[in-house]
Amino acid sequence: MTDFPLVVFDLDGTLVDTAPDLISALNWVLAREGLPPVPLASARKMIGQGARRLIERGLELEGREMSMADVTRLTTDFIDHYAAHIADASEPFDGLIAALDNLEASGYRFAVCTNKLEWLSQLLLDRLGLTPRFQAICGADTFGVSKPDPVILQQTVARAGGRMSAVVMVGDAGPDIGVARRAGIPVIGVEFGYTEVPIADLKPDLLIGHFRDLPDAIARLLPSAPQ
Repeated sequence: MTDFPLVVFDLDGTLVDTAPDLISALNWVLAREGLPPVPLASARKMIGQGARRLIERGLELEGREMSMADVTRLTTDFIDHYAAHIADASEPFDGLIAALDNLEASGYRFAVCTNKLEWLSQLLLDRLGLTPRFQAICGADTFGVSKPDPVILQQTVARAGGRMSAVVMVGDAGPDIGVARRAGIPVIGVEFGYTEVPIADLKPDLLIGHFRDLPDAIARLLPSAPQ
């Protein structure tokens, strides 16, 4: 166990703007079923609960009902296509790299806790050159539970070598706020992510609209951490 303060990030809609590639893959699957594409602007709000749920919601928009087996087939096809195009248009949100540099220089370390599959998360961060930044990258399949179950966050912190008394969560949607609350840690909400419920309505401890504000927000929530 080490003594650094740990910042745990959600991935989609928090660290990286993945919506263009996710929705492109969704629309590829829908087109094969003879369904029209989902507009990117509205589909951004559908992201964050895993690939299968994204497929289900895409089908729901068109009133198409499918068997569980068919949804499983589409989800497998979606993941295969998405993996091949995972970083075609996805980019870190503006200011992320500078914020990580600032925090790392002050002694903070980082982890990822996402409802994306671990191998897809690893692949995306590899392609973007971000993997070395994180002590741990954990997904919905890593521990067999998803956010907002607190076990995924607790185990992510453990894998990263952190301690729950010196952790802050950063996320964009309900599962992130929920997992932090259930694990008893502070949480920062980002206003630029993917959520149907406005992030302010979910009442994170602090809100930021740009990553330039992250170091100060973290310093407010982890006052015993290095400044």
